[in-house]
Amino acid sequence: MNADAIDDIAARHPDAFRRSLWKRYAVPIGILLCILYTFYCAWFFSIATVLEKANWNLAGAYLADWVSYEIRPDIQFKDSYLTIDYSRFSKLGSNPDPDWVVKQMAVIERQVEAAPAPAIATNKSSQDSFMAPGAPTAENPAAPLGQSAPAAPETVRENAVVAATVTLGNGRIAITPNLVAVTRGAESVIFDIAKDSSVTPRTPLPDWIEQRRPGSTAYVSFGFLGRAEVQNDEVVAWRRFFGWANFVFDTNSPFWGKPFGEVASLIVSGTRIDPSRSNAALAWHNILNNAEWQHGDVWLKLLQTIVMAFVGTVLASIVAFPLAFLAARNVTPSRIANQVTKGFFDFLRSVDMLIWALFFTRGFGPGPLAGMSAIFFTDTGTLGKLYSEALENIDDKQREGIRSVGATPAMVQRYGVLPQVLPVFLSQSLYFWESNTRSATIIGAVGAGGIGLKLWEAMRTNTNWANVFYMVVLILVVVFIFDNISSFLRRKLMGTVGNGNDERRERAPAGGSDRLRGSSAAS
Repeated sequence: MNADAIDDIAARHPDAFRRSLWKRYAVPIGILLCILYTFYCAWFFSIATVLEKANWNLAGAYLADWVSYEIRPDIQFKDSYLTIDYSRFSKLGSNPDPDWVVKQMAVIERQVEAAPAPAIATNKSSQDSFMAPGAPTAENPAAPLGQSAPAAPETVRENAVVAATVTLGNGRIAITPNLVAVTRGAESVIFDIAKDSSVTPRTPLPDWIEQRRPGSTAYVSFGFLGRAEVQNDEVVAWRRFFGWANFVFDTNSPFWGKPFGEVASLIVSGTRIDPSRSNAALAWHNILNNAEWQHGDVWLKLLQTIVMAFVGTVLASIVAFPLAFLAARNVTPSRIANQVTKGFFDFLRSVDMLIWALFFTRGFGPGPLAGMSAIFFTDTGTLGKLYSEALENIDDKQREGIRSVGATPAMVQRYGVLPQVLPVFLSQSLYFWESNTRSATIIGAVGAGGIGLKLWEAMRTNTNWANVFYMVVLILVVVFIFDNISSFLRRKLMGTVGNGNDERRERAPAGGSDRLRGSSAAS
């Protein structure tokens, strides 16, 4: 058909070729409405204000804690020396001595209080006697009975830290009892320390040091690699390192701090460290019972989550399967049975899984049983509704064919209905099993057991963000594996794996392919 013929048809039937105003401007109107709705949501939820008040530095610190860890030396000022302490559960073990904290030692003299001399019991009559030796006088009153007289302080000489230098990336903090010099790159600031009184900089502060009021604590930032606080009684530094500290062995393990080659040699051919077990068994025990990462407990909780999702989904599928036949109008002609069953499904799925988990946690106590019950109740309602809708959408021709040969009602359902809906039922159950693996983590956080509870406990400390990320990674791996397994099985059940037309065409003989191409050409 040429252009003249098209113009002739358009001239004879103008209404067929004239688009309405709505059809012509539907796309730009739709785009404009989306833009207006976006601005409305931004105004209604005050998104600009929220973004303006957001603490991005704190968010960045949390993200950094997911993939790194900090070591914190606490350097306290004394009269003529320093003391260096680390956190109680230091990642460097019970005797930390990192190479980035350099100490200058010297012999000092300091005053210590001597132990008081024990009180000497005296006879009261002789104590009150005027002629008794050592009788109390106005110049030398007697000490109260049962108490000792204070001893004079003693001077001791000892080796102590008189100066310390902390290196944090391209920064450095030089510390003495009354002076702190902070250097970052080419810039340097010196603080005079009046113990228990003030912190005074000698020069104006650069933008990487903050002092909120004169004489108060100075907050020093060294970027990602660390930070420090210069106070009037101590200097607290945080040195950051990439990675997860003590992930395999904790500081209590005999394998801690050893290189991989030495650990492998000990496990394979080394002398037994513990006479009661082999080094391999000891290493595995140390890994499972790592005090910082708790691998054994985390893996057990993850297994509980998987079992919780699997058992809840299986039980829900078993119960929803027969109830769906009662809810389907074309299978069960009783309207009362249909409405009662569908109402039951609506009740179960109208209550969220998290609410069911809270309910069962109060009833059964914290643990996987509450999580399985929550998944079972919620999925029974949802799967029952999906199953019944699938039954109502079947092709009745198969049932009529089975019925025409005189089959019983049970045989009609077996051979006329199940072959149509069973792959759909199994596919939906597999999808819910995969989804419930994620949901079980959430309901676990409210006390339903599994790794969700472990994850919530780590988040509540507000310090173990590396442990949180570790558990998140485990959950992601499990969900990824189950997603692929579920997708493969669903494709298998729906006939796209091993039964598709493409595979049958590949299995056809060459002659058949030629005949197919010949018939196509002839048509």
